[in-house]
Amino acid sequence: MLASCELIFPAAPADDAVLDGPVAGLTPEQHAQFLRGDVAFNDEVFTSRTGLGPVFVAASCGSCHAGDGKGHPSTTLTRFGQVDSTGNLFLARGGPQLQHRALPGFQPEQLPAGVAHSRFTPPANTGLGFLDAVPDQTLLALADPQDADGDGISGRPNWIQAPGYVTERPVTRTRGGRHLGRFGKKAAAYDLLHQTATAYNQDMGIVSSYEARDAHSGQLADPEVSNQTVLDVVAYLKLLKTPVQREPRHPDVLAGQQLFLRIGCGKCHTPELTTGASPVAALAHQTVRPYTDLLLHDMGPGLNDGYTEGTAAPAEWRTPALWGLGLSPNSQGGSYFLLHDGRARSFEEAIRQHGGEGQASRQQFEGLSAEQQRQLVRFLQSL
Repeated sequence: MLASCELIFPAAPADDAVLDGPVAGLTPEQHAQFLRGDVAFNDEVFTSRTGLGPVFVAASCGSCHAGDGKGHPSTTLTRFGQVDSTGNLFLARGGPQLQHRALPGFQPEQLPAGVAHSRFTPPANTGLGFLDAVPDQTLLALADPQDADGDGISGRPNWIQAPGYVTERPVTRTRGGRHLGRFGKKAAAYDLLHQTATAYNQDMGIVSSYEARDAHSGQLADPEVSNQTVLDVVAYLKLLKTPVQREPRHPDVLAGQQLFLRIGCGKCHTPELTTGASPVAALAHQTVRPYTDLLLHDMGPGLNDGYTEGTAAPAEWRTPALWGLGLSPNSQGGSYFLLHDGRARSFEEAIRQHGGEGQASRQQFEGLSAEQQRQLVRFLQSL
Protein backbone atom coordinates (compact mmCIF):
# COMPACT_ATOMS: atom_id res chain seq x y z
CA MET A 1 0.00 0.00 0.00
CA LEU A 2 2.80 2.46 0.88
CA ALA A 3 4.56 1.72 -2.39
CA SER A 4 1.39 2.34 -4.38
CA CYS A 5 0.81 5.65 -2.57
CA GLU A 6 4.31 6.74 -3.52
CA LEU A 7 3.36 6.27 -7.16
CA ILE A 8 0.20 8.38 -6.78
CA PHE A 9 1.48 11.33 -4.77
CA PRO A 10 4.30 13.48 -6.15
CA ALA A 11 7.36 14.14 -4.03
CA ALA A 12 7.46 17.39 -2.08
CA PRO A 13 9.52 20.09 -3.79
CA ALA A 14 13.06 20.60 -2.59
CA ASP A 15 13.45 23.19 0.16
CA ASP A 16 15.57 25.39 -2.12
CA ALA A 17 12.89 25.36 -4.84
CA VAL A 18 10.13 27.15 -2.90
CA LEU A 19 9.82 30.30 -0.84
CA ASP A 20 6.94 29.34 1.42
CA GLY A 21 7.23 27.34 4.62
CA PRO A 22 7.81 28.24 8.28
CA VAL A 23 11.00 29.12 10.11
CA ALA A 24 12.50 26.18 11.97
CA GLY A 25 12.25 26.12 15.76
CA LEU A 26 8.77 27.55 16.26
CA THR A 27 6.72 26.68 19.34
CA PRO A 28 3.46 24.76 18.77
CA GLU A 29 1.50 27.97 19.39
CA GLN A 30 3.58 29.92 16.89
CA HIS A 31 3.23 27.18 14.30
CA ALA A 32 -0.53 27.10 14.79
CA GLN A 33 -0.74 30.86 14.27
CA PHE A 34 1.47 30.54 11.19
CA LEU A 35 -1.00 28.02 9.73
CA ARG A 36 -3.99 30.26 10.49
CA GLY A 37 -2.22 33.15 8.82
CA ASP A 38 -1.37 30.95 5.84
CA VAL A 39 -5.08 30.24 5.30
CA ALA A 40 -6.05 33.91 5.69
CA PHE A 41 -3.28 35.06 3.35
CA ASN A 42 -3.48 32.45 0.62
CA ASP A 43 -7.00 31.01 0.73
CA GLU A 44 -9.36 33.80 1.77
CA VAL A 45 -10.88 35.63 -1.20
CA PHE A 46 -12.97 38.62 -0.24
CA THR A 47 -16.32 39.46 -1.84
CA SER A 48 -18.77 42.32 -1.44
CA ARG A 49 -20.46 40.30 1.32
CA THR A 50 -17.23 40.02 3.31
CA GLY A 51 -16.09 43.61 2.88
CA LEU A 52 -14.29 43.83 -0.47
CA GLY A 53 -14.11 47.30 -1.96
CA PRO A 54 -16.16 49.05 -3.12
CA VAL A 55 -12.94 50.00 -4.92
CA PHE A 56 -9.90 47.78 -4.70
CA VAL A 57 -6.78 46.40 -6.38
CA ALA A 58 -7.12 42.70 -5.54
CA ALA A 59 -9.57 40.40 -3.78
CA SER A 60 -7.01 38.44 -1.78
CA CYS A 61 -3.49 38.68 -0.39
CA GLY A 62 -2.20 35.63 -2.21
CA SER A 63 -3.31 36.83 -5.63
CA CYS A 64 -0.49 39.39 -5.60
CA HIS A 65 2.11 37.12 -3.97
CA ALA A 66 1.74 33.69 -5.56
CA GLY A 67 3.80 31.18 -3.62
CA ASP A 68 5.02 34.12 -1.51
CA GLY A 69 7.02 35.30 -4.51
CA LYS A 70 7.24 38.54 -6.45
CA GLY A 71 4.20 39.90 -8.25
CA HIS A 72 3.51 40.22 -11.96
CA PRO A 73 2.74 43.41 -13.96
CA SER A 74 -0.93 42.39 -13.81
CA THR A 75 -0.82 42.80 -10.01
CA THR A 76 1.30 45.93 -9.93
CA LEU A 77 0.07 48.80 -7.72
CA THR A 78 -0.05 52.48 -8.66
CA ARG A 79 0.87 55.06 -6.03
CA PHE A 80 0.31 58.75 -6.70
CA GLY A 81 -0.06 62.24 -5.39
CA GLN A 82 2.81 63.09 -3.11
CA VAL A 83 4.78 65.94 -4.59
CA ASP A 84 7.19 66.49 -1.72
CA SER A 85 8.39 64.76 1.43
CA THR A 86 5.89 66.35 3.79
CA GLY A 87 2.41 65.44 2.62
CA ASN A 88 -0.02 64.09 0.05
CA LEU A 89 -2.08 66.59 -1.90
CA PHE A 90 -4.55 64.05 -3.23
CA LEU A 91 -5.87 62.18 -0.19
CA ALA A 92 -9.36 63.48 -0.98
CA ARG A 93 -9.12 62.08 -4.51
CA GLY A 94 -8.12 58.53 -3.67
CA GLY A 95 -4.46 58.97 -2.84
CA PRO A 96 -2.00 57.59 -2.12
CA GLN A 97 -2.98 54.42 -4.00
CA LEU A 98 -5.06 53.89 -7.11
CA GLN A 99 -7.88 51.37 -6.68
CA HIS A 100 -8.41 50.52 -10.34
CA ARG A 101 -11.11 47.88 -9.83
CA ALA A 102 -14.62 48.33 -8.42
CA LEU A 103 -17.71 46.40 -7.42
CA PRO A 104 -20.79 46.67 -9.68
CA GLY A 105 -22.42 50.08 -9.27
CA PHE A 106 -19.13 51.82 -8.43
CA GLN A 107 -16.54 53.44 -10.64
CA PRO A 108 -12.89 52.42 -10.44
CA GLU A 109 -10.54 55.26 -9.64
CA GLN A 110 -8.63 57.10 -12.33
CA LEU A 111 -5.41 59.03 -11.92
CA PRO A 112 -5.90 62.78 -11.59
CA ALA A 113 -4.39 64.47 -14.63
CA GLY A 114 -0.75 65.49 -14.42
CA VAL A 115 -0.08 63.79 -11.10
CA ALA A 116 3.27 62.14 -10.37
CA HIS A 117 2.82 58.43 -9.89
CA SER A 118 4.82 55.24 -9.60
CA ARG A 119 4.06 51.58 -10.17
CA PHE A 120 5.06 49.08 -7.48
CA THR A 121 5.42 45.38 -8.29
CA PRO A 122 4.46 43.31 -5.22
CA PRO A 123 7.61 42.02 -3.48
CA ALA A 124 8.37 38.51 -2.31
CA ASN A 125 7.41 37.78 1.29
CA THR A 126 10.39 35.64 2.14
CA GLY A 127 12.39 36.10 5.35
CA LEU A 128 10.50 39.21 6.43
CA GLY A 129 10.58 38.37 10.13
CA PHE A 130 14.36 38.43 10.12
CA LEU A 131 14.41 41.84 8.42
CA ASP A 132 11.90 43.06 10.98
CA ALA A 133 14.18 41.89 13.82
CA VAL A 134 17.32 43.71 12.66
CA PRO A 135 17.95 46.48 15.21
CA ASP A 136 17.49 50.11 14.18
CA GLN A 137 21.05 50.77 15.30
CA THR A 138 22.42 48.27 12.80
CA LEU A 139 20.76 50.12 9.93
CA LEU A 140 21.90 53.50 11.24
CA ALA A 141 25.46 52.19 11.40
CA LEU A 142 25.23 51.26 7.71
CA ALA A 143 23.87 54.69 6.77
CA ASP A 144 26.21 57.34 5.40
CA PRO A 145 23.89 60.18 4.35
CA GLN A 146 26.73 62.66 3.72
CA ASP A 147 28.99 60.06 2.06
CA ALA A 148 31.63 60.69 4.71
CA ASP A 149 33.82 57.86 3.41
CA GLY A 150 33.72 59.21 -0.15
CA ASP A 151 32.75 55.93 -1.82
CA GLY A 152 29.77 57.46 -3.65
CA ILE A 153 27.24 55.54 -1.53
CA SER A 154 25.10 57.59 0.85
CA GLY A 155 22.33 55.31 2.08
CA ARG A 156 19.98 56.85 4.61
CA PRO A 157 16.85 55.85 6.55
CA ASN A 158 13.36 56.93 5.61
CA TRP A 159 12.06 58.67 8.73
CA ILE A 160 8.29 58.14 8.76
CA GLN A 161 5.26 58.98 10.86
CA ALA A 162 4.49 55.54 12.26
CA PRO A 163 0.83 54.87 13.15
CA GLY A 164 -0.08 54.64 16.81
CA TYR A 165 -0.95 50.95 16.65
CA VAL A 166 2.58 49.68 15.98
CA THR A 167 4.68 48.21 18.78
CA GLU A 168 8.13 49.76 18.97
CA ARG A 169 11.16 47.51 18.70
CA PRO A 170 13.08 46.73 21.92
CA VAL A 171 15.57 49.52 21.13
CA THR A 172 13.93 52.11 18.91
CA ARG A 173 15.62 55.09 17.30
CA THR A 174 13.51 58.14 16.43
CA ARG A 175 14.22 61.52 14.90
CA GLY A 176 11.90 64.45 15.48
CA GLY A 177 9.14 62.07 16.51
CA ARG A 178 9.56 59.98 13.36
CA HIS A 179 10.44 56.30 13.23
CA LEU A 180 12.82 54.44 10.96
CA GLY A 181 10.89 52.75 8.14
CA ARG A 182 12.12 49.53 6.57
CA PHE A 183 9.35 47.86 4.52
CA GLY A 184 7.98 48.81 1.12
CA LYS A 185 9.66 50.10 -2.03
CA LYS A 186 10.55 53.36 -0.28
CA ALA A 187 10.80 51.98 3.27
CA ALA A 188 7.61 53.81 4.24
CA ALA A 189 6.24 51.08 6.55
CA TYR A 190 7.57 50.68 10.09
CA ASP A 191 6.80 47.01 10.67
CA LEU A 192 4.79 44.10 9.31
CA LEU A 193 1.61 45.14 11.13
CA HIS A 194 1.83 48.59 9.52
CA GLN A 195 2.45 46.94 6.14
CA THR A 196 -0.36 44.39 6.51
CA ALA A 197 -3.06 46.71 7.86
CA THR A 198 -2.31 49.18 5.07
CA ALA A 199 -2.48 46.41 2.46
CA TYR A 200 -5.89 45.25 3.71
CA ASN A 201 -7.13 48.83 3.50
CA GLN A 202 -5.52 50.08 0.29
CA ASP A 203 -5.26 46.86 -1.73
CA MET A 204 -8.59 45.24 -0.89
CA GLY A 205 -10.67 48.05 0.58
CA ILE A 206 -10.96 46.14 3.87
CA VAL A 207 -11.37 48.26 6.99
CA SER A 208 -9.75 47.07 10.22
CA SER A 209 -9.51 48.62 13.66
CA TYR A 210 -5.92 49.50 12.72
CA GLU A 211 -6.75 51.32 9.48
CA ALA A 212 -10.30 52.38 10.25
CA ARG A 213 -11.04 54.75 7.37
CA ASP A 214 -12.77 53.40 4.28
CA ALA A 215 -10.45 53.77 1.28
CA HIS A 216 -13.35 54.88 -0.94
CA SER A 217 -15.20 57.39 1.23
CA GLY A 218 -12.41 58.41 3.57
CA GLN A 219 -14.84 58.04 6.46
CA LEU A 220 -14.48 55.98 9.63
CA ALA A 221 -16.16 52.60 9.27
CA ASP A 222 -16.74 49.42 11.23
CA PRO A 223 -14.01 46.77 10.93
CA GLU A 224 -14.50 44.20 8.16
CA VAL A 225 -11.71 41.91 9.30
CA SER A 226 -10.94 40.88 12.87
CA ASN A 227 -7.82 41.94 14.72
CA GLN A 228 -7.00 38.27 15.20
CA THR A 229 -7.01 37.61 11.46
CA VAL A 230 -4.77 40.60 10.80
CA LEU A 231 -2.37 39.46 13.52
CA ASP A 232 -2.41 35.90 12.15
CA VAL A 233 -1.39 37.23 8.72
CA VAL A 234 1.34 39.31 10.34
CA ALA A 235 2.58 36.18 12.11
CA TYR A 236 2.51 34.24 8.85
CA LEU A 237 4.66 36.88 7.12
CA LYS A 238 6.97 37.18 10.10
CA LEU A 239 7.51 33.42 10.42
CA LEU A 240 8.20 32.57 6.76
CA LYS A 241 11.58 30.93 6.28
CA THR A 242 14.55 32.49 4.55
CA PRO A 243 15.29 31.28 1.00
CA VAL A 244 17.81 28.49 0.57
CA GLN A 245 20.58 29.30 -1.91
CA ARG A 246 20.95 26.80 -4.74
CA GLU A 247 24.36 25.32 -5.60
CA PRO A 248 26.26 27.72 -3.34
CA ARG A 249 29.57 25.90 -3.97
CA HIS A 250 29.31 25.83 -7.76
CA PRO A 251 32.47 27.43 -9.23
CA ASP A 252 30.46 29.94 -11.29
CA VAL A 253 28.37 30.92 -8.27
CA LEU A 254 31.46 31.46 -6.15
CA ALA A 255 33.18 33.45 -8.89
CA GLY A 256 30.04 35.54 -9.43
CA GLN A 257 29.77 36.26 -5.71
CA GLN A 258 33.31 37.61 -5.66
CA LEU A 259 32.62 39.77 -8.71
CA PHE A 260 29.41 41.06 -7.08
CA LEU A 261 31.45 42.27 -4.12
CA ARG A 262 34.41 43.47 -6.20
CA ILE A 263 32.36 45.88 -8.31
CA GLY A 264 30.69 47.33 -5.21
CA CYS A 265 27.19 45.84 -5.37
CA GLY A 266 27.53 44.76 -1.74
CA LYS A 267 27.83 48.38 -0.57
CA CYS A 268 24.03 48.68 -0.86
CA HIS A 269 23.05 45.02 -1.10
CA THR A 270 24.72 44.24 2.23
CA PRO A 271 25.31 40.48 2.25
CA GLU A 272 24.82 39.78 5.97
CA LEU A 273 22.65 41.22 8.71
CA THR A 274 22.27 40.02 12.29
CA THR A 275 18.97 40.19 14.13
CA GLY A 276 18.58 41.44 17.68
CA ALA A 277 16.16 40.56 20.45
CA SER A 278 12.78 39.22 19.33
CA PRO A 279 9.72 37.82 21.08
CA VAL A 280 10.08 34.91 18.64
CA ALA A 281 13.16 33.01 19.82
CA ALA A 282 13.68 31.46 16.37
CA LEU A 283 14.22 34.96 14.92
CA ALA A 284 16.47 36.36 17.65
CA HIS A 285 20.23 36.85 17.26
CA GLN A 286 20.44 35.15 13.88
CA THR A 287 22.84 36.02 11.07
CA VAL A 288 21.11 35.96 7.69
CA ARG A 289 22.12 36.82 4.11
CA PRO A 290 19.38 38.99 2.55
CA TYR A 291 21.65 41.28 0.46
CA THR A 292 20.05 44.55 1.57
CA ASP A 293 20.78 47.41 3.95
CA LEU A 294 17.07 48.42 4.10
CA LEU A 295 18.15 52.02 3.42
CA LEU A 296 17.22 54.58 0.79
CA HIS A 297 19.61 55.22 -2.09
CA ASP A 298 19.43 57.75 -4.92
CA MET A 299 19.20 55.66 -8.07
CA GLY A 300 19.46 58.52 -10.56
CA PRO A 301 17.09 60.21 -13.02
CA GLY A 302 16.26 57.02 -14.92
CA LEU A 303 14.47 55.58 -11.88
CA ASN A 304 12.92 58.88 -10.75
CA ASP A 305 9.14 58.60 -11.05
CA GLY A 306 8.45 61.88 -9.28
CA TYR A 307 6.70 60.11 -6.39
CA THR A 308 7.66 60.33 -2.72
CA GLU A 309 6.78 58.60 0.54
CA GLY A 310 7.80 59.80 3.97
CA THR A 311 11.10 61.60 3.66
CA ALA A 312 12.13 59.59 0.57
CA ALA A 313 13.00 61.73 -2.45
CA PRO A 314 11.53 60.74 -5.83
CA ALA A 315 14.74 59.06 -7.06
CA GLU A 316 15.38 57.27 -3.75
CA TRP A 317 14.49 53.61 -3.35
CA ARG A 318 15.02 51.16 -0.53
CA THR A 319 17.59 48.53 -1.41
CA PRO A 320 15.55 45.41 -2.20
CA ALA A 321 16.63 42.13 -0.64
CA LEU A 322 18.05 39.79 -3.26
CA TRP A 323 17.49 36.48 -1.48
CA GLY A 324 14.93 34.39 -3.34
CA LEU A 325 15.48 36.41 -6.51
CA GLY A 326 16.35 33.40 -8.62
CA LEU A 327 12.91 31.87 -7.93
CA SER A 328 11.05 34.96 -9.17
CA PRO A 329 9.95 33.37 -12.48
CA ASN A 330 7.95 30.83 -10.47
CA SER A 331 5.50 33.59 -9.49
CA GLN A 332 6.02 35.87 -12.49
CA GLY A 333 4.76 33.64 -15.28
CA GLY A 334 8.12 32.13 -16.14
CA SER A 335 9.89 35.45 -16.72
CA TYR A 336 11.69 38.10 -14.72
CA PHE A 337 10.08 41.47 -13.96
CA LEU A 338 12.69 43.34 -11.90
CA LEU A 339 13.20 46.77 -10.31
CA HIS A 340 10.43 48.55 -8.43
CA ASP A 341 7.94 48.45 -11.29
CA GLY A 342 8.99 45.32 -13.18
CA ARG A 343 10.44 47.29 -16.10
CA ALA A 344 13.64 45.21 -16.30
CA ARG A 345 13.23 41.79 -17.91
CA SER A 346 16.66 40.41 -17.02
CA PHE A 347 19.39 40.81 -14.44
CA GLU A 348 21.60 42.51 -17.00
CA GLU A 349 18.87 45.01 -17.86
CA ALA A 350 18.23 45.75 -14.18
CA ILE A 351 21.91 46.40 -13.53
CA ARG A 352 22.19 48.68 -16.56
CA GLN A 353 19.34 50.84 -15.25
CA HIS A 354 21.21 51.58 -12.02
CA GLY A 355 22.16 55.25 -11.90
CA GLY A 356 23.01 57.65 -9.11
CA GLU A 357 24.66 55.73 -6.31
CA GLY A 358 24.53 52.55 -8.42
CA GLN A 359 26.22 54.05 -11.46
CA ALA A 360 29.80 53.13 -10.52
CA SER A 361 28.85 49.47 -10.04
CA ARG A 362 26.92 49.51 -13.30
CA GLN A 363 29.95 50.86 -15.15
CA GLN A 364 32.18 48.23 -13.58
CA PHE A 365 29.70 45.53 -14.59
CA GLU A 366 29.79 46.78 -18.16
CA GLY A 367 33.58 46.58 -18.01
CA LEU A 368 33.56 42.87 -17.13
CA SER A 369 34.14 40.25 -19.76
CA ALA A 370 31.15 38.36 -21.12
CA GLU A 371 32.20 35.33 -19.06
CA GLN A 372 32.46 37.37 -15.87
CA GLN A 373 29.05 38.93 -16.47
CA ARG A 374 27.62 35.44 -16.94
CA GLN A 375 29.16 34.32 -13.64
CA LEU A 376 27.75 37.31 -11.76
CA VAL A 377 24.28 36.61 -13.16
CA ARG A 378 24.70 32.94 -12.27
CA PHE A 379 25.33 34.01 -8.67
CA LEU A 380 22.18 36.14 -8.62
CA GLN A 381 20.18 33.25 -10.06
CA SER A 382 21.40 31.06 -7.20
CA LEU A 383 19.92 33.32 -4.52
